[in-house]
Amino acid sequence: MTGCWIVCYYLLNNAERLSVDPAMRHVVGERATDKTAASVSQMGRFETEILTQPQNLKALMNQPGKWVDEVHQRKPIKEIIFDMDSSDSPTFGKQEGSAYNGHFGYTCYHPLFVFNQFGDMERALLRNGNVYSSDDWKSVLEPIIERYRDKDIRRYFRGDAAFANPDIYRLLEKENYFYAIRLKGNNILQGHIAHLLTRPVGRPPKKPIVQYHSFRYQAASWDIARRVVAKIEWHEGELFPRIGFIVTNLRWKYSNVVKFYNKRGTAEQWIKEGKYALKWTRLSCHDFDDNQVRLQLFLMAYNIGNFLRRLALPKSIKDWSLQTMREKLIKIGAKVVSHARYVTFQMAEVLVSRSLFYEIFERIKHLKPIPIGYD
Repeated sequence: MTGCWIVCYYLLNNAERLSVDPAMRHVVGERATDKTAASVSQMGRFETEILTQPQNLKALMNQPGKWVDEVHQRKPIKEIIFDMDSSDSPTFGKQEGSAYNGHFGYTCYHPLFVFNQFGDMERALLRNGNVYSSDDWKSVLEPIIERYRDKDIRRYFRGDAAFANPDIYRLLEKENYFYAIRLKGNNILQGHIAHLLTRPVGRPPKKPIVQYHSFRYQAASWDIARRVVAKIEWHEGELFPRIGFIVTNLRWKYSNVVKFYNKRGTAEQWIKEGKYALKWTRLSCHDFDDNQVRLQLFLMAYNIGNFLRRLALPKSIKDWSLQTMREKLIKIGAKVVSHARYVTFQMAEVLVSRSLFYEIFERIKHLKPIPIGYD
């Protein structure tokens, strides 16, 4: 099912055509090789009756993280950075859980995602459309923290102002995470940088004038004071400065803290890739749990594509987007030739050469095996 969505066959209606597709039948294997793969009705029952059962849905939501753990076994890491962000999934009609969201300006679902610095999806949750951006963050973040608790690596967390929550700070500090989270401005924060808010004398240069300041701050809901880094930018043609605040427990130079936080923007790009390459906003079922299952399947397809990109693609095409990779490498013409003992896939050598195909297959073959005894 996830293989279908990698090539952008995201509706069950396509199952009828794919059930007789020669390449797909050999990928599925067993009886599908000689007969057909699962029909539309079989796929539909599997998705809406089997996978929606509580124990199966729980396992499905844990699966992306398990795959990420297996990748780290093959390619060990020294640090992990988590980016948490929410997005929208437009809804139509009377879908369960659909609601108007004032920020997006239409009815939608409001899913929550956590990516790592490699673009892998660690975990996600589909939520009702009218919830706040950080709503139910614990059910998403805590299982991830549990998975990495005993690993001897540096751990970081980034989030926008929606996640400026003292409960999140306390959890991250307790689990020895470094974090950088944006803060909404207020009069007290503005007072700490009042000496930097006087407009520079003279004609402003074309290059923005950037200033930084670091100070201790304790909001009324916080139990302790924490470090806040402020960035003030004066731009040509603008009367007032652009101001941003970041709460952090990093001890880095303030400009480095800002640079580290700004890299969380890559998570927004990965969300866009999921939307445009895999169409994971196509959650067309009526029942909420059915759409929860469908989102999780989309995320598994996304991770398969991202693993292929970052682990198997040669340097010459390492910067391919998922959409480019799908159109040039996966969703291409081929001829399937069946013999008594083997099957040959004759791929169309149009956008990807034979030598490049071979190099990709060799990189997949030489991935470091999982150590014996790993569970």
